[in-house]
Amino acid sequence: MAQALRLAERGLYTTQPNPRVGCVIANGEQVVGQGWHQRAGEPHAEVFALREAGERARGATAYVTLEPCAHWGRTPPCADALIAAGVARVVIAAEDPFPQVDGHGIAKLREAGIDVQTGLMRDAAREINIGFFSRIERGRPWVRVKLAMSLDGRTALANGESKWITGEAARADVQRWRARSSAILSGSGTVLADNPHLTVRLDERDEAHAFVPPWRVILDRHLRTPAGSHVLVDGLAPTLLLHAASVSANDRRFERVECATIAERDEALDLAAVLEMLAARDCNEVHVEAGPTLCGALLAQGLVDEVLLYVAPVFLGDSARPLLHLPVLTDMAGRWRMQAIDQRQLGEDLRIRLRPRT
Repeated sequence: MAQALRLAERGLYTTQPNPRVGCVIANGEQVVGQGWHQRAGEPHAEVFALREAGERARGATAYVTLEPCAHWGRTPPCADALIAAGVARVVIAAEDPFPQVDGHGIAKLREAGIDVQTGLMRDAAREINIGFFSRIERGRPWVRVKLAMSLDGRTALANGESKWITGEAARADVQRWRARSSAILSGSGTVLADNPHLTVRLDERDEAHAFVPPWRVILDRHLRTPAGSHVLVDGLAPTLLLHAASVSANDRRFERVECATIAERDEALDLAAVLEMLAARDCNEVHVEAGPTLCGALLAQGLVDEVLLYVAPVFLGDSARPLLHLPVLTDMAGRWRMQAIDQRQLGEDLRIRLRPRT
């Protein structure tokens, strides 16, 4: 199963919106077939592994990181393929909560007389597809907020200058997190201040150089994004501009992008509604690169699932801009508690991955 999980990771940047899945077929102690899901609409992991195994799959054990599908989509049911190949046993890491699967694949295999076991390395299998499980089980994507700060918790000078707080290795790491995401979320304030492209920029030698371009989602309540902004005109990735119903997007500025209205809450766009809309558009992981107001609002509303915090070994001083804008606390009981799940040195910078304490 560990090898199947490694195979699943090979689809980390390319399977959107499908889950990343790996499969290994073993006959006795010999591995006779391996495969992973590579792109949506193409064969699933089990099909590639069965093709490699051929007749050696008969009587063998298939190790699959996610429950085999039992329905016709753009590809035939993998459960049927395993049955037809004559495998004797299927070991599944994680059950698939997608309504058209959700136990039906396991039931179909067992009805065919195949021994089915579940749960082996389940946590690791769910982690690879954390956004997929979030979308199906919670109805919203997994939200990952990227922040970069100095040692004194500042993100930019008082005049707004922020290039570059972190070094080249940290910036390259951010591109890989962008590449695995379904959408890159930002606000109109960031667009006005920096005119970013919000695209994935990778060296061809990078392991993630093949990827599905993530949506650029801009929260622009009053449609302030100016004509000529990169996110409107560069054509490098699809852009979705979300705004209040009180303003009209009938403007030549927005001819090349999609605009949609979102309900308002407390004089801002309803962030929970934004995430619900993105889930309906099959977004699994949302990567947030925005200013302290939007990032702070997401955290304050309990909508942040993970923080990528890049810490540069520099000080920017008291007048520099803060990391987040958060509500004033009156006692320590209301503090936002996080736990570090991973720390990594990237050049001179430190990357800390944090998740809310439960």
